[in-house]
Amino acid sequence: MAILEVFLVLFAVQFGVESKSIAYNTSQGIVTGKLNVHLVPHTHDDVGWLKTVDQYFVGSNNSIQGACVRNVLDSLVPALLADRNRKFIYVEQASYKWKLLAFFQRWWREQGEIVQDIVKKLVYSGQLELINGGMCMHDEAATHYIDMIDQTTLGHRFIKQEFDQTPRIGWQIDPFGHSAVQAYLLGAEVGFDSLFFARIDYQDREKRKGEKTLEFIFSGAFPANYEPPSDEFYFEVNDASPIVQDDMDLFDYNVQDRVDAFVAAAMSQDGRVNALYSTPSIYTDAKFAANQSWPLKTNDFFPYADRINAYWTGYFTSRPALKRYVRTMSAYYLAARQLEFFKGRNKLRPNTDTLADALAIAQHHDAVSGTEKQHVANDYAKRLSIGYVEAEELVSSSLGCLVESTKSQSCGKPITTFEQCPLLNISYCPPSQLDFTKQKSLVVLVYNPLGWKREDVVRIPVNITFVDASGGMRNEYVKAYLGRSPSDAPKYWLAFVASAPPLGYSSYTVYNAKQTASSVISSVQTLQGRKNGTIEVGQGNLKLIYDKERGKLTQYTNKRNLINASVEQSYKFYKGHIGNDNDPQVIPQSLINDSFNMCNFILKASGAYVFRPNGAYPINTDGEFLMTVLKGPVLNEVHQQINPWISQNTYLLSLSLLRAKSSSKIFSLLVAAVYSSASQKAGPAITRVYKVKEHAEVEFTVGPIPVGDGIGKEIVTQITTNMKTNKTFYTDSNGRDFIKRIRDYREDWDLQVNQPVSGNYYPVGIYMQDSTTELSVLVDRSLGGSSILDGQIELMLHRRLLYDDSRGVAEALNELVCVDKDCRGLIIRGSFYFRIDPLGEGAKWRRITGQEIYSPFLLAFAEETSGSWAKSHVASFSGIAPSYSLPDNVALITLQELEDGQVLLRLAHLFEISKVTEMNLSANQERAEMEKRRRVWRVEGMLNEEPKVVRGGPVDPAKLVVELSPMEIRTFVIDLE
Repeated sequence: MAILEVFLVLFAVQFGVESKSIAYNTSQGIVTGKLNVHLVPHTHDDVGWLKTVDQYFVGSNNSIQGACVRNVLDSLVPALLADRNRKFIYVEQASYKWKLLAFFQRWWREQGEIVQDIVKKLVYSGQLELINGGMCMHDEAATHYIDMIDQTTLGHRFIKQEFDQTPRIGWQIDPFGHSAVQAYLLGAEVGFDSLFFARIDYQDREKRKGEKTLEFIFSGAFPANYEPPSDEFYFEVNDASPIVQDDMDLFDYNVQDRVDAFVAAAMSQDGRVNALYSTPSIYTDAKFAANQSWPLKTNDFFPYADRINAYWTGYFTSRPALKRYVRTMSAYYLAARQLEFFKGRNKLRPNTDTLADALAIAQHHDAVSGTEKQHVANDYAKRLSIGYVEAEELVSSSLGCLVESTKSQSCGKPITTFEQCPLLNISYCPPSQLDFTKQKSLVVLVYNPLGWKREDVVRIPVNITFVDASGGMRNEYVKAYLGRSPSDAPKYWLAFVASAPPLGYSSYTVYNAKQTASSVISSVQTLQGRKNGTIEVGQGNLKLIYDKERGKLTQYTNKRNLINASVEQSYKFYKGHIGNDNDPQVIPQSLINDSFNMCNFILKASGAYVFRPNGAYPINTDGEFLMTVLKGPVLNEVHQQINPWISQNTYLLSLSLLRAKSSSKIFSLLVAAVYSSASQKAGPAITRVYKVKEHAEVEFTVGPIPVGDGIGKEIVTQITTNMKTNKTFYTDSNGRDFIKRIRDYREDWDLQVNQPVSGNYYPVGIYMQDSTTELSVLVDRSLGGSSILDGQIELMLHRRLLYDDSRGVAEALNELVCVDKDCRGLIIRGSFYFRIDPLGEGAKWRRITGQEIYSPFLLAFAEETSGSWAKSHVASFSGIAPSYSLPDNVALITLQELEDGQVLLRLAHLFEISKVTEMNLSANQERAEMEKRRRVWRVEGMLNEEPKVVRGGPVDPAKLVVELSPMEIRTFVIDLE
């Protein structure tokens, strides 16, 4: 007879003493023919949400929340020892090695050998199960797949080293929607047997509950988020659910009542009841033993709404500066690990461990998501900064070793000191601001962390003696971040084309030189007010055409692939909804302390989680527009003033008096003065077109978003074309692949459209296509975006809101930057990249350029005075043999020396293969058709057959394994998605 199973999740963060009045039999196992109710007590501890990771662990800052993870863990061992049949799972273990460790790993290292031995026995017996096993329960929207892999690897290696266990179950019960990459990459490829999660759209959940399809291969969504089936079965501290009172002498004895309520909750799902302490692994094994067939789901669970008008799509963009910082540090960590490997890992500091731990917990679903309180976001950023400082020291010493190394000696302590510029995005780079008039030159080391040779434009701020410019945003933000005012602002940008070998570096010297024709900027044109005609920007295949009268991009052309498309970029903002008139604006303190009931007390406002727009408004140029077009030998730039908080004064320009060289090759330069500005304004909106590339880069600077009118605002940019896209567009999944979206449509249920904008938002990169062309947009961090109208893509760049959306954080998303007690709204700067291709040709650009955006050049700087750098240093280096480079569709995403001296290597194929067809050798016909037509010739001495030739077998279209027999050559045509 089939075994019927139901998963009953209980919260159990407080363990009581066993009753002296009644002895309970808790040894029950699975019973055939009954509804087996698996009681799964578990914890779910955010590594930082309302409190920081440290505050949660020790129970400090209790004005916000009183939980103490250390006390919970301390009570775990005696509770399990008291009842040998009780099961308990501990979901995630977060670690941070800056002086202190957090949660399970941190608690574990506080224990002596006796407790550690007891815990190991509990793990081996199955009473205590470590599932998921990452350093946190990571977010699934704002995270990059490489970060998801790295943080999971850290946790799994700890569990393997300490317990010799491999987690079997994925447990993502709190992220706000679920990605396809989580299921197939961080689920199946990790080796998980099942994946359990909680948050799916309320319409989807109701349909699945009615059809009994909450489970599918093999995943399970809980009937009521990650909560028990009714409010009666919470067992939290200070919860309203009645405890079990089993002393018959007391008036509030309620064993029978509690049992009846429990049975009723189980019976609502089906059948006679058998209850047992269980774990997700036991439950998964029971389901597998039933030998049933399960439905299949192939897409994802975005966007997520928990009720009408409450789409959790705002967090795709919330805290965009933190999102960018996480992404930047992730790329730096990837490169730093490579350089640590080349130098040789040192068990002593500096190393990359601190940055690894900080990045791991930053992937938490209330970290990079932007849904934490402000002081917690500051804590995440502080930890990343501390990790960076140590990794920066490692990178400097590793590069010093490489430039000084010879075949006859190993690296000791290098003499050469390299400086780096983590604030380069706000024009702050002290080592590049040499006084070139004093016979000094600047060595720029360009390290390429990718596995293929790469060419890109390097831009650094430099000083020469012409124009004086005030620092503006640079001054304010350098002081905010570093606590000190910077030196005089640099006056120019130096841009040159740099080439670097795979997993290696090239060095360039910047020095004073006489003015030559190759260094002259060909033209600078400033347009102010209304003019007639157009202006063309771009020197290579790609050209952008602007309308002088409106100051707008109007046309995109590429002479190589014959693209000629109408395109326009614009800005607008959504008013953040403040809630309905009957929504109370004051949240009772009792609910703030009760995160479970908090979600039932809804303020329908736009907030850190929820995007609820209350009208859209175009952002037009204030008065006469100002646009400057700069055309140089390396790149062209268009600087545009949109309004006081999306633009400001333009760059000042001059001829170049500097040159850069690598060996004997001289590179043309573009030098532009850094914009001058008033400190309260944002920088210019800049569009760049590179001579050596076929995409446009848009650098945006947004903020402070004005809220003096009492209205929060959410800023978007739109790219509008005349493409016929039929409500269809494609968005990426954790930077790994793309998923088809159809506006106002869900594949799994009939969507009731109540929020036509926020209900169609997704985490992006994004592209759309029609019958002839495709427009692709890539971003430098997690952003929300959509195609709300056919032929149009929009990206949400920044959010500043004044009301809480009542999802537990109890704080408005109103980010400020304070300098000397002067607090203003946050200014953010970032870039997105767009390109138009003939249909089917954009995938290669999206994959390869996406990897290059994630892993930019790492720049390091050294001062040189003797003029003999090339003679005394190794000018270039590659970690790959000179004759080899990885194919451009293969990314090396991990090269890391582990603590035991082993090397961790990961390679990723960047393309999707939709079809593999074997051809004949000259590739003019399919192999199968050739074999059908082949004549079989009779051979003397043989009976009606040719001599047999050993050949490899057919290619399995799922496994894509090619078998080659000795001396065989096989030819394939591959269709890539």
